[in-house]
Amino acid sequence: MNAPLAHQEQPVSHPASRPDTRTLATVAHTAFFLLLGASVVRFLLRHPGEPRTPWIIALSITLALLYVLGPALGAAPTARRLLWLGLVVTTWMVLVVLAPSFAWCAVPLFFTALRTLPPRAAVVLVALLTTFVVIAQLQLAKSFDPNLLLAPPAVAALATAVFVHMERQARAQRTLIDDLIRTRRELAATERREGTLAERQRLSMEIHDTLAQNLSSQQMLLQAADRTWETDPATARAHVRTATGIAAHGLSEARRLVHDLAPPELADGAGLSDALRSLDAGPDIEVRFHLEGTPVPLPDRVQSALLRIAQGALANVREHSGARTAALTLSFLGDQVVLDIADDGHGFTAPRTDAAERGHGLPAMRARVRQLGGTLTIESTPGEGTVLSAAIPLEPAP
Repeated sequence: MNAPLAHQEQPVSHPASRPDTRTLATVAHTAFFLLLGASVVRFLLRHPGEPRTPWIIALSITLALLYVLGPALGAAPTARRLLWLGLVVTTWMVLVVLAPSFAWCAVPLFFTALRTLPPRAAVVLVALLTTFVVIAQLQLAKSFDPNLLLAPPAVAALATAVFVHMERQARAQRTLIDDLIRTRRELAATERREGTLAERQRLSMEIHDTLAQNLSSQQMLLQAADRTWETDPATARAHVRTATGIAAHGLSEARRLVHDLAPPELADGAGLSDALRSLDAGPDIEVRFHLEGTPVPLPDRVQSALLRIAQGALANVREHSGARTAALTLSFLGDQVVLDIADDGHGFTAPRTDAAERGHGLPAMRARVRQLGGTLTIESTPGEGTVLSAAIPLEPAP
């Protein structure tokens, strides 16, 4: 489950740098310069040689230069940006007073005001610009025209409403993207934590079922050898040789854990039946193996889990049961595989819940079986031995 988080998170772009915003800004800038140029040409054609012409041309050039400086200041409402907007609006108002035909340059200025100012301040400025447009158009008209009184406010209201709606949608979209990115980061962290915990649990079970059991067996054998070293040297040496063999086996297990390989008993193509048949519980316990049903190929995870359960169960038999014999039975029942480990020891009162179990052995076995969708049952009565059964479902053959 540690899949994650190979996802690469993309940075969220600033609103002014999004393609749709840049396109709208380009259209607004182009419209402004077209309207400004058309107003200058119209004034020169309608009023040639007037004394105010130099002022009109100078103010038009100043307004164009000021407008060009706008994109360099960014879209954020900084002090320089606000000062720039004030100069642009003031220059345009002076032009409108001198030549009302420049009034329609206000339409692109609506967009500039809405992008620069907070919503309420922008609406106030748009209303002021619209008032100047209405007054200018009424001055140009030869008679009163209701359209000139109503059309500019309607256009301004429509443009403002559309822009505010688009900004709200964009803001909601940016918030949603931020939430998704934050959620993805939290999910990645959760998956990493769960993967780490699962790996720790797996390693703890592996260590308990292999290294810890081997070390425990070595300790018991060496203690037995120490007790009989003077009185029965041959038996003591046999215990030492057995402990040496267990140590070699533990070393191979440690190397497997380091390299995350399959259990040594299952290496080189060995099957689960052969691996279970080779298990023992010490020199004083006879272990028998039985195979029932028709064997079918088992996934590596299932083979490894059943082998570890058998090893852990035999370790418990050796250390706690006082048994003389133990029987391993591997049964293939079509839709499931069942491993039974029975001993003739003194038994115990089997726990009814996982919480009642102590130590690491039984909880580790239950965890292994649960990960594969199976069940683990224990039947034991004091004085009558113990039977541990692990059943794991098999996928139906195609």
